Amino acid sequence: MLVDAILVAQGPEYKSVCKGLNRLTVPTPPVFPIPMGPSAFTKYLEQWLQAGHLCQHQQPRVLLMGLCGSLSSKYSVGKAVLYRSCIYPGAEEKKTSTELFCDRELTEILQKRLKDRVFTEIGLTSDRLIYSASEKLQLGQAYGADVVDMEGYAALEVLSRLGIAVAMLRVISDDVHHNIPNLTNAFHISGSLQAFPLAMGLLRQPIAATRLVSGSLRGLRILQDLATFLFKRVQEPHPSRR
Repeated sequence: MLVDAILVAQGPEYKSVCKGLNRLTVPTPPVFPIPMGPSAFTKYLEQWLQAGHLCQHQQPRVLLMGLCGSLSSKYSVGKAVLYRSCIYPGAEEKKTSTELFCDRELTEILQKRLKDRVFTEIGLTSDRLIYSASEKLQLGQAYGADVVDMEGYAALEVLSRLGIAVAMLRVISDDVHHNIPNLTNAFHISGSLQAFPLAMGLLRQPIAATRLVSGSLRGLRILQDLATFLFKRVQEPHPSRR
């Protein structure tokens, strides 16, 4: 198969990828719902690896999929981005950052298959929700990143050092020109969203909430279509099986 496992944020993103794969009659890789946020995701990955999900593969390949936010005026809602690398901002006072690279071979295979459906750019991982348009623009300019997520860097940090090839494919659900609701309080330490704080956060900012919901629904539809398109063709041979 093209990859041995797909990791997707739990909830609507996970459901969308599963729906996209369920359209197919060919074998597809297993999909695992992951928690949101670098800390919760790192803990999840450690347990996931201990469970032996990749033990049967000599040279495992993992694809991280989901939604993301734009940090650049070049990319609007609905655009799909294939990561070349991922940056994690360092201490604010030092203005430092660390960059890790996705697996080049796997990324090139995905890019060749998806062609003009995706752009290949740099992602930035944040440990909190970036809801302010001005901050998104500032982060993009400061770190040279094009999109922002909350799990990408953790995936590379944990999996790549173990020799696992990692690629990342995300769809933009909110652009750089508009604020989205401040849903920080809705995030639980476990990496899940709490229903009541989420609802309250959306109600406090109805215009921003409407824009976020609309962008998310569009992003989820495209994510679903990408999952179908990516795996409907004849699979690339795994390096260990060539």
